[in-house]
Amino acid sequence: MTTIATTGRLLEPHDVGGGGAQEGPGVHHRPTLVHRRHFPGTSVQARLLSRSVRMTLRPVLSLWARASALPWPADLIDSVGNLLPPIDGTRCRPAQLPNCEGLWVEAPDVGSDRVVLYLHGGAFLCCGVRTHRRLVSRISAEAQAPVLMVDYRMLPAHSIDDAIDDSVDGYRALLAAGWRPEQIVIAGDSAGGYLSFMVPLRLRDEGLPAPAAVVALSPLTELDPGRKLAHPNADRCALLPVSAAAELFRLARNIEARKATDPGAQARMCPVDHDLRGMPRTLIQVGSDELLLPDAEVMAERLAEAGSECDLQIWEQQLHGFQSAADLLPESRRAITEIGLFIRHAVPDGQFDAGRPGDSFDS
Repeated sequence: MTTIATTGRLLEPHDVGGGGAQEGPGVHHRPTLVHRRHFPGTSVQARLLSRSVRMTLRPVLSLWARASALPWPADLIDSVGNLLPPIDGTRCRPAQLPNCEGLWVEAPDVGSDRVVLYLHGGAFLCCGVRTHRRLVSRISAEAQAPVLMVDYRMLPAHSIDDAIDDSVDGYRALLAAGWRPEQIVIAGDSAGGYLSFMVPLRLRDEGLPAPAAVVALSPLTELDPGRKLAHPNADRCALLPVSAAAELFRLARNIEARKATDPGAQARMCPVDHDLRGMPRTLIQVGSDELLLPDAEVMAERLAEAGSECDLQIWEQQLHGFQSAADLLPESRRAITEIGLFIRHAVPDGQFDAGRPGDSFDS
C-alpha cells in the first residue's frame, strides 16, 4: 500500500516505517506520490448549509432511491440553473459537438496559455451547463483560462459510455481548434469527476496524447457501492444516502446491459479498476464527511501506485460539491482559488507561442 503524506510534501525514505525500522537488504523505499492536505475549520455558513441540505435534499434522494422509475423532473433541475448566472463580465457562447452541445465560458481578461475541459456532475442523470456555469465561470477566472463545458448525454436514455464518448469529443474539439495537449486541463465534479479520469484513459487507448492535468471535485470513481457502505461516512454524509449510490449502480448496470450489443461483454471498469499508468498529475478535492471520500482516497492511492502524482485535498465537514456554494461559503471560495493555482502551475504562463488558438469567441 502506498504511504500517504499528511504534510503535503513527498515522503523521504527515512519517513517510512517510523524512522527507526530496519529493512532487509535489497529493500528500497519509493517516495509516495500523494500530496495529502487537510483543510481544517468549518464556517458557521457551512454548518448551516450542511444542516439544511440534510433536512431537505437528502430525504428527496432517499425517496428517489426507492422509486427511481417514477418520472422525476430531471430537466427541471437544469432549468433551475437559469437562477445561477455566471459571474459578472463572463462571456458564454454555445458550442456544437458531434452528439451533444457544449458551452464556452470565459471570465474577463483570461489569457491563451491554457484551456479547461469541464464535465459537470449530477449522477449521470441530471444537471448540465446551466447548473454549473457559475462555478465554471469562477474556475475560469481563477485559472485564467477559457473553459469548454460538455453537455454530455445522460442516463436513462443513454449509457455512461455515451457520456465518455461525448467528453472525448470535447477534447478532440479542443485539439482541432489548435490547443495543444500540454495546454489542456480536464476537470469535473462528482460524476463529471468519473469522466475526467475516464477521458485520459480512453485517449491513451486510442493513441491520443494526454492532457496536462486532471482536476476532480468529489469524484465518483467506483460505481459499486460496497466500499461506501462499509465506510463510516455512510451515515455522516449530509447529501448523499448510500441507498442512492446503490440505486445508481443498479440503474447504470441495467441500462448498459440493455444497450449492450455483445452478450459476452465484460462488466464496466471504473477508474479505480483501470491500469492508471501514464495518467497526468491530478488534483482531488473532497469533503471529510462525504460519502465519496473513500472513492477519492482510493483513487489517489491507485494513481500513486501507477506512478502519477496526486494532490489530495480533504476539506473538513464540507458538503458534496461544496465548491458550487462560493456565494455563501468562504471554504468554497478558497477551494476554487486552490483549483486555479493548481491549473496555473500545471500549465504555466508563457510556455507556448503567442497567439490564441481557435475557440468559441473567434469570429
